[in-house]
Amino acid sequence: MRIEVGVDVGGTFTDAVVAAGGELIRAKAYSTRDVTGGILDVLSRARQQLELDEPSFFGAIDKFVLGNTIVTNVIDELRFPRVGLLTTAGFKDTLRIARSARGPSRDAHANVPPPEIVGRERIAEIAERVDVDGTVLAAVDEPAARSAIQRLLDQGVDAIAVCFLWSFKNAANEQAVGALVRELAPELPLTLSSELAPVYREYERMVTTALDAACKPRVASHFEELDAALRERGLRSGLKLMQVDGGFLSAAEAGKTPIKMFNSGPVGGVEGARRLGAALRLDRIVTGDMGGTSFDAAIVTDGAYRVLPRAEMGQFPTALTAVDISSIGAGGGSIAWIDARGLLRVGPKSAGSVPGPACYGRGGEEPTVTDATVAMGLIDPGYFLGGTIALDRGKALEALRRVADPLGFGVDEAAGGVYRLTTVQMANAIRALTVNRGHDPREFTMVSFGGACGLFAAEIARECDVARVVVPAAASVFSAFGLLHADSIFTAVQTTPWSFAQNADELERAYAGLETRVQEWFAADAIAAGAREVVREADMKFAGQVFEVTTTLPQDAFTDALKDDVRARFIADYEKEFGAGTAWTEAEIVVTNTRVKGIGRFGSDADLPLRLTVDSGDGQRRREIVEPMTGLRREVDVHRGLAPGERRDGPCVVEEPDTNIYVPDGATVQRDAHANYVIDIPERA
Repeated sequence: MRIEVGVDVGGTFTDAVVAAGGELIRAKAYSTRDVTGGILDVLSRARQQLELDEPSFFGAIDKFVLGNTIVTNVIDELRFPRVGLLTTAGFKDTLRIARSARGPSRDAHANVPPPEIVGRERIAEIAERVDVDGTVLAAVDEPAARSAIQRLLDQGVDAIAVCFLWSFKNAANEQAVGALVRELAPELPLTLSSELAPVYREYERMVTTALDAACKPRVASHFEELDAALRERGLRSGLKLMQVDGGFLSAAEAGKTPIKMFNSGPVGGVEGARRLGAALRLDRIVTGDMGGTSFDAAIVTDGAYRVLPRAEMGQFPTALTAVDISSIGAGGGSIAWIDARGLLRVGPKSAGSVPGPACYGRGGEEPTVTDATVAMGLIDPGYFLGGTIALDRGKALEALRRVADPLGFGVDEAAGGVYRLTTVQMANAIRALTVNRGHDPREFTMVSFGGACGLFAAEIARECDVARVVVPAAASVFSAFGLLHADSIFTAVQTTPWSFAQNADELERAYAGLETRVQEWFAADAIAAGAREVVREADMKFAGQVFEVTTTLPQDAFTDALKDDVRARFIADYEKEFGAGTAWTEAEIVVTNTRVKGIGRFGSDADLPLRLTVDSGDGQRRREIVEPMTGLRREVDVHRGLAPGERRDGPCVVEEPDTNIYVPDGATVQRDAHANYVIDIPERA
């Protein structure tokens, strides 16, 4: 039997989806601080459902893709080790100056400096210089460079980053300094900007390089432990790690650039939604992924998700390509609190899995979103995760009084307020991706997933004027499900200034060099020739503009005959991004970055029809709930799952072993032939 595994490590729960013998197994376990413990626990739960011993289970795994929060947590929590930075003389304060007053007000006096990645005392300057054409004007003085490196080592740095001013045009000086670091400290994690992100914009490139170096010590120790634990249990296929650009890499390759693992779990969910949309023939999708600590939203149009050429990671602008995901601190574990003005707030701080929401009975005392839904009757305390975890409603009520009493509210009012505030925050995140970018949300279908989203999805959709919500059959573990479908992707990028007035051969030489790197990766990762795909892209803009739009180029060798085709593609992409008629077609078009993606297509048994255990209901019951938007107590129908084709009217609650769905008054819910729940919401009066 061939087994495929997708595991998504979240802030509260670790999820697993296992495809084996035509069956889809779902499992959840608490995440642990060491991460490895939660992964082993959830795999054990999945293995027990298959009734296999450890050697049989792990030995049959053919594909194992992991989405994790290790890098995301390092960046979001600003828990950086001691990083040393080597940079060009005169540019020691690049990280501190940043982009100056680039906030909404453009007021330098109101500018708040970005968080510190590298302490100024650990930044050393190297007298070197490369000019705009890539000519080395000043080579590295070896004795001076050795002395600078040694000063950092004497300070006990945990990693070193090297970022020189024009190294993306000529990496010789960076490589020379990198060789000295490896000689003086062979085991010390090292990142060179010319290897990680050889693109222009020195600030973003320096941030990316410093963040990557900061992540390496944490990632290295973790994956060594995880790999050893999995191999000890019989895993032979090798661990694959999801990347921020939508594909996975081997653990060895991913370890070279750990910064690319940022947001890897949510990316799996977006990939799963893209595949689901294609199966259901949905052209325009907005995703809503609500887990324990955050709500993540993305857009999929015409079968493709949006990819940013310069992604923001937490509070930091970077030079990396990434799937466009908007995240806010609104999850099941988000803590409700009262601010200095005496107003109720929710998030972004989360109780996580330890101590967790008060109702978990694991030591948490502060009120959370999960506590509110338990108090409102939307979650049955005796049927949480199919009854495997008993919740304590009394502790939930006790925690909510911490915000109810100061506000002069009853517990029902406080719980309803937490629910509504959370709903509005998530709706605003979706509006930022739709309305704020010129999209009409009425044209979209919302795909709702994550263990907590089903209780909020219909109200979020109604708030945003989205008429239909699809809750996938494996909603609570959907990001892990998406990981099963992911392909292997390696991206090579290089700044290559070029205009359409220049000869095409100049651009083709850049692409040929990048394709050589991609072909070397194909060979190193043993990707079969028939599974290989190469995609050429260019970041382009009209002359005089600051930012670019990414355009896919023909895959043939670039020649002058293709210029008109590429120009037309760019204009179409530009107007898709900014609106019809916005392209300045008379202006010169310039290329800034060339990019080649190598894609290793992985056929998956999860693409085949799978037997998904469907709870078709064990009878209808009634339960009193606090109706979320009115705050009134009301008795509603509760369905322990629906059979395919079965339709019910709201208000009602649908309970699945690993998620609950709230259907508001006026809406209807029906289970389709693929076991997805489809909620139709009437237009607001």
